[in-house]
Amino acid sequence: MSDISAVKALVFDVFGTVVDWRTSLINDFTKWSETRGIKADWTALVDGWRAVYSASMDEVRKNPQNGYVILDALHRRSLEKLVAQLEIKGLTDADLHHLTLGWHRLHPWADSVAGLTRLKAKYIISPLSNGNVALLTNMAKFAGLPWDLIMSAELFEHYKPDPETYLGAAKLLCLPPEQVMMVAAHNYDLKNAQKHGLKTAFVARPTEYGPLQKYDFEATGEWDIVAKDFGEIASRMGC
Repeated sequence: MSDISAVKALVFDVFGTVVDWRTSLINDFTKWSETRGIKADWTALVDGWRAVYSASMDEVRKNPQNGYVILDALHRRSLEKLVAQLEIKGLTDADLHHLTLGWHRLHPWADSVAGLTRLKAKYIISPLSNGNVALLTNMAKFAGLPWDLIMSAELFEHYKPDPETYLGAAKLLCLPPEQVMMVAAHNYDLKNAQKHGLKTAFVARPTEYGPLQKYDFEATGEWDIVAKDFGEIASRMGC
């Protein structure tokens, strides 16, 4: 049992950990398309979109000479390719913009807001996400997420799991890494946070990818906390 008594801030992965991106996007696009008379396999689009997420960020890493590119821009590039591949017809530029901003309109998991609110009473809470600042801010307003501040990969111009993100968050908070806890539903995220000295908390989200989920059903590392939901994390943290 590791010592978590010194923790002063909790930072959260967002997509999949705090919000249910897959269900949110499929429902959002299905309802919207009915008003526009557009036919598409939105489940295929959403799953395809997320499938190229990591590769789109890798392109930024591999081409530093081109500068940092925010996630909204990467999402738009990926969307345009997928729309062509899936032969979705009749979308205007405004429609593509609306779909891209779907990532700003994600709904939280049932336990997220209550758990965050409990934690906020005692700790600093913030996202530490690959989403850009505007995306995370708009999502917080939409979903009622009670963050104390917004920390994004955009601030560090590095995507997770680059060390600059984890260490940059601690630096912005003027805290040593061991006083910051990373909360995620993804073991790889926690592995990298732990490697750079942060404390770790795992919460399983076994339906994040729907029937396509292949991993992260359970903790696979020596994390400081393993919990079933944010409420249990709050209880473990004395809230």
